[in-house]
Amino acid sequence: MEGRCAVETLAEFGFSTTSCTTKVKSCFGTDVCICTGSEEVYVFNTQERKPTAVLQFPGPVSDLVESRDKQLLYVACRSGVYCVSLPFLLSRVQSSPPDASSSLAQLKISSECLVVEEEGVSCLLLVGSALLNLSQTDSSWLLTVYKTPAQSGSSSYEMLNSFRLPLISAVAHDSTEGKGGLGRRPVLICVQSGDTTPTSSSCTSSSEANVTEGHFHMEPVLFKLLFGIDTALAKSPVILCGLPDGRLCFLPLRLPGSRLRVLHSLEQPVVFVRASVVMETDAGHAQCLVAVGEQGRVLLIKADEGGKEGRGLTAGFTEGCVPGPVVCACVDKHCLYYSTGSDLLALELSEGSSGRVEQGWDQEASSKTVAALQSPTSLNVCRVIALAERTCNSAGEIQLLGLSCRGRLQRITSPVGRHDARSSKLPSAQVGRGVRDLLSAIGDVCKRESLLKTDIKSKNQTLRHLNHVLNISFLLAASTNSAQQPPIQEKPIRCHAVTTWSRLLQKDSLNLTCVLDNGSSYILERGWTLNITVFPLSCSASAGGESSSTNFSFPFCNLHPGEKLEVSLPLSATGDTSFPVTVSCSLIFSLASLLGEEEVAKLPDAQISCISLPLNTLTVDWLHALQVNSPTATHKNATSQSYDITTTDTIQAFLNSRQMRRSGRGDGGGESAPNPEKEQYSTSVRVSSEFLKDTLMLKTSDLDPQGAKLAPENVCFSLLDWLLSEGPGGVKSGKQGDKINSSVVHARDPNGHTVKLTAKEVYAGEESPAAVEVQVESSSMAAVCGLHHAVLRRVQTLLQRAPEKSASLKTMQGLGLRPALQQAEIQQSRISGAFGVGVSAGQMTRSLLSVYRELRENPLLII
Repeated sequence: MEGRCAVETLAEFGFSTTSCTTKVKSCFGTDVCICTGSEEVYVFNTQERKPTAVLQFPGPVSDLVESRDKQLLYVACRSGVYCVSLPFLLSRVQSSPPDASSSLAQLKISSECLVVEEEGVSCLLLVGSALLNLSQTDSSWLLTVYKTPAQSGSSSYEMLNSFRLPLISAVAHDSTEGKGGLGRRPVLICVQSGDTTPTSSSCTSSSEANVTEGHFHMEPVLFKLLFGIDTALAKSPVILCGLPDGRLCFLPLRLPGSRLRVLHSLEQPVVFVRASVVMETDAGHAQCLVAVGEQGRVLLIKADEGGKEGRGLTAGFTEGCVPGPVVCACVDKHCLYYSTGSDLLALELSEGSSGRVEQGWDQEASSKTVAALQSPTSLNVCRVIALAERTCNSAGEIQLLGLSCRGRLQRITSPVGRHDARSSKLPSAQVGRGVRDLLSAIGDVCKRESLLKTDIKSKNQTLRHLNHVLNISFLLAASTNSAQQPPIQEKPIRCHAVTTWSRLLQKDSLNLTCVLDNGSSYILERGWTLNITVFPLSCSASAGGESSSTNFSFPFCNLHPGEKLEVSLPLSATGDTSFPVTVSCSLIFSLASLLGEEEVAKLPDAQISCISLPLNTLTVDWLHALQVNSPTATHKNATSQSYDITTTDTIQAFLNSRQMRRSGRGDGGGESAPNPEKEQYSTSVRVSSEFLKDTLMLKTSDLDPQGAKLAPENVCFSLLDWLLSEGPGGVKSGKQGDKINSSVVHARDPNGHTVKLTAKEVYAGEESPAAVEVQVESSSMAAVCGLHHAVLRRVQTLLQRAPEKSASLKTMQGLGLRPALQQAEIQQSRISGAFGVGVSAGQMTRSLLSVYRELRENPLLII
């Protein structure tokens, strides 16, 4: 570059601003309007080199534009568009005496100048007699077209049309104003085909490519390629709109049925959109469309020959990046000037673009353009936040009018020989260095491409995994919430369990083996955990009257369809836990195992990092917890009065015997007193024999044809064997010996008490059907109550699975209800008498206990 830029300060306004809506605009000949984003607009006369007036509007000013006859100034505020006659106001300022308190004339603009009442207008453009307003609503961008009145004195502005474009998520950038301020202002320009009207190529005009500011004539070939042959034939002006979300949109203004469409997206706020000549061909016709983003992305759109494929001319889009951020910009015939706030730079647009369009814009020229975008020239001018359209002085020097962030209006003059020096041939050393830089850049691109492919593959796997998780969630939720399914239908993924007793360190403990069955068509991959919660329905005395739950977690991975996962957990030790116990099974999926802890922490609701899917609930009752003695041990107990002492129980038996002898010495004599027999508690449940044959014995009828003709004793055996092996809800007792072939079973409860279970056939009377009575006897009332509840639960399961009752069974059921009702009436009268007048508390207690015992001894028959 030959020489340095000359910077001349024209005025200092004394304000400091960094607003995105700051604008310097040449209006009315030598007057310049300066918009700072506040309520004030400064008017400066470049010929007299002094400010002339300050216009005060009711709200912050976002944009301003002058009319074609240079008589009216349209100003966009928050409440709408104001129209003022600036020459008339300036004439009033010159005729009025100056105010001694202020050197600037302040002109307040009243609401009478409001011509278009529209909230949030951010950008204006005049196209002939049409006034275009661009505003942002809650859901879209709104472009409204108004017809300006023919007479300057009229105030009627008729709305002709309006166009909408839906909003998208705003591009993150650092220029957003604070709360209550104005953000990045959109950009509006108008382009027309070059064959519409002739243009002048004088350098003294503001630009070779535009008729008025914001209006440009484009090469007809490029115009047709970008906007279509219909728009070109209609000779319709096209509105180009650059939005803060990065979209570059266009609208054929006079084409019927037209709408706002997206031409390109810079993916960053659009700061600048203009047309440039670039190539020395038809003077005044722009052959390049330039768009600049806030972070430095530059888009050049030119006509490109199809090359070897012979596709003809196409619109070529070339993107490059320059050092950013870009605060403001302007363009001339060959060069783009832009400011980063810390420096003013010039970028040659004619690199690799010499010749006519018909010669083509090949790949080599595109590469040169991209290389030129990476090497802008510094003009050594800082803190420029707004630039006006460039001009040429009499010596051919390019002059820029800029505004600094400290309120200084500056004239920046660029030397004549700068463009010639830039277009000279580069030395070979610099060419070699440029080739190395390009090869290095290619290597970086290949590396980034490999990383992106790996990242995309990982994200695809994550999405596939999450899709499986959602399918499993919907499958289990549908099984839970479906009202049309039968209530006993099992879920495709469910749990069942088996209880077993084990002995360790002379202490018995009850273990639960839980089996997870994957009956679905999905694989339970990594990230799943089987969660089991054990919760006693009643609290034990050792727990201090408090009931607490225990959680067990078992992580697993890759459980395929049809496979099972088996886990074991301790349920209770002897005397530690009361029964029944609820076992809740659920599947938990952790997002952290799939996404990682850091990614989960970035989620909007980081606390919800797990998905819990309930499966089913199991119940372990007293029958599951019994330790059944083998038939051999039972026979020994019946024929011998001695204890069945094993090797591990020898010491305990010896201590018990010594303790009995010591207690006996207190009564006298050296011999032990006889051990008094503890009080026995009992309860019973009666079930119809016909009902058991129709339900319980039906299982063996298919395997054994004589099963239905077995003796009544076999019904009792099968009932006891079924009670002690199978159970409702998916819990079974572990194998504790051979199949039960006796009507009496001896066992121990979880607390060590002896329990006796007896099944026998009874006849209540001639009219009552035959029944099987299951009697429970034990010295522990808790064991009797718990076993009674467990037996009733199992019988209830049989009732649910029972086939439809026959007529004879219904007749027997009616016969069984008669004595039950008679017995209920008798007991009701006894209970009423117990609560009568004059009955003491002791008599009432004895009477109620008597009623309770009779109900226990004579239970109702289940048929």
